[in-house]
Amino acid sequence: MDFILQGLALGLAYVAPIGMQNIYVINTAVSKRKSRAYQVALITIFFDITLALACFWGVGSLLVKWQLLKMTVMLIGGGAVIYIGVQLVRSKPDLNREVDVDKTLLQVAATCFMVTWLNPQAIIDGSLLLGGYRASLPMGTSGLFIMGVCLASLAWFLSLTTIVAIFKKSFNEKIIRWINIICGAVIIYYGFKLIYNFMISAA
Repeated sequence: MDFILQGLALGLAYVAPIGMQNIYVINTAVSKRKSRAYQVALITIFFDITLALACFWGVGSLLVKWQLLKMTVMLIGGGAVIYIGVQLVRSKPDLNREVDVDKTLLQVAATCFMVTWLNPQAIIDGSLLLGGYRASLPMGTSGLFIMGVCLASLAWFLSLTTIVAIFKKSFNEKIIRWINIICGAVIIYYGFKLIYNFMISAA
């Protein structure tokens, strides 16, 4: 249960920062009926989870097999993850309400795929954060951890859609700023944890 909760916490910190995925979900919830907003959220969840699984089991598997690569990624990845967190804390949110949400479901799926799977930054961040963290997990706990990450994606996008749909007029950049600060702090914590695990492994 502890590793599911760890995965849930890291998953929320990974998915919650306001990027293009979240902007699209928010704008759909603000401007469309609830049924369409939930359809967009579920499509987004699918692509987000598949990318997380690929980063975790793909890059993560290589790190488990190659000790030198594992050590390198834990050290460099830890620093990179801390940097990502700091940038997130310092970022100024911009709730872009010009995003086009008047699309068919097929177009929505194509957009979500491009924003997620064709985004080099998302792939790099996911590989460093999830792949690097998998290498530091005790044997036999990986499945529980990634289950928590997937639950985080499901919970976040459905909750975001529901909250924004209900409080359309109150959702603003100040709220987004606090989301980013909290998530940035969690990501920084996990970055330091990766470096700590590197030091323990190297000792």
